[in-house]
Amino acid sequence: MEAKNLLKVALKSILKSRMRSLLTALGIIIGVAAVIVMVAIGNGAQKKVEDQIASLGSNLIVIFPGSINSGGVRMGAGSINRFTMKDVEKIREEATLLKGVTPIVRTGGQVIGGSGNWNTRIEGVSTNYLEISNWSLSSGEFFTEKDMISRAKVAVLGKTVADQLFPNDDPIGQQIRIRNVPFRVIGVLAPKGQNVMGADNDDIIIAPATTVLDRLLGGRYISFIMASASSLSQIDQAQAQLVEIMRKAHNLNPGEDNDFTVRNQAEITQAATETSQVLTILLASVAGVSLIVGGIGIMNIMLVSVTERTREIGIRLSVGARTSDILIQFLTESIALSIAGGLIGVLLAFGITFILNEYTSQAAYINPQIVFIAVSFAGIIGIFFGFYPARKAANLNPIDALRYE
Repeated sequence: MEAKNLLKVALKSILKSRMRSLLTALGIIIGVAAVIVMVAIGNGAQKKVEDQIASLGSNLIVIFPGSINSGGVRMGAGSINRFTMKDVEKIREEATLLKGVTPIVRTGGQVIGGSGNWNTRIEGVSTNYLEISNWSLSSGEFFTEKDMISRAKVAVLGKTVADQLFPNDDPIGQQIRIRNVPFRVIGVLAPKGQNVMGADNDDIIIAPATTVLDRLLGGRYISFIMASASSLSQIDQAQAQLVEIMRKAHNLNPGEDNDFTVRNQAEITQAATETSQVLTILLASVAGVSLIVGGIGIMNIMLVSVTERTREIGIRLSVGARTSDILIQFLTESIALSIAGGLIGVLLAFGITFILNEYTSQAAYINPQIVFIAVSFAGIIGIFFGFYPARKAANLNPIDALRYE
């Protein structure tokens, strides 16, 4: 039989019992839609994580305090902190692959000002912090190098803090008190939203690192150091250079463990991406079970169809049809039913994705490659589960088939 005639006969058989065909293909429809939607949600989550990591800074490299051995026991990361402003100055003087470096002096406390008070995070940074962290101001100005040297009591508010303390007023030029130390508000940061852990990035106050270190903490050690590589291609070389500078600054001998840890943005992004990919594969695998169930449903209905059409098969064989013709005919019906279900599943997946993107906070991005794979797999399911009924139909004895009632 020609391919055109095969397809015509297959479609006629499928349309003859529309409701049964639809119910038969339901497993394939749900399976294809589930696979595409699950992968789309995984892609959306992965992109969201990547965007949030990118928002942390441009070509970011972070140097954290390291660990220490105490009585033969190796303490955890951050158990020793020897970071000082001198380390930052040494990096500025010797690093050639960085476009910026800033200390981070992190603390917290109750802030009073405007119409109320608010407990928030306070970070002391240097003048190039906005460039390194890929942030900007919505109003006002940032502090200067002169403010750093003079330990000026000036502050830049995150949007959340500004909204809490000055809900109906312009905070620029207003006075606030952090741990009973007066500060003058000189700027407000542009809103940044939540970070990858769900914390509010805008719930923060930025001030000169020297001011936070001396006037709020009264210490000499900074929390950690942030740097920005000149380009993404140089991030590994810049990281290696930072390790060398820090080892020299801390007088570490060859073979001696680092008392610090260096992580770059590429490592963080890769780890987050790998986690998202594993989750996506897991979700798609679970959804793929529906395709197997749908294939079993097709096989069952095709076996019923063979039984119902036994006399028809006998007539075809008696007038000269070969067993291969019968095999191909029923296999074509199975594949057509499976692919039709797959295409309906694709339309359903696009509908679900549209609803998710338009009416929920969950982003979903459909990958065209996954659509092709899902529909192709649906066709393979049709071949695999349709072969046994088709073979059973082809092997019927023509005489027995003709006498079947």
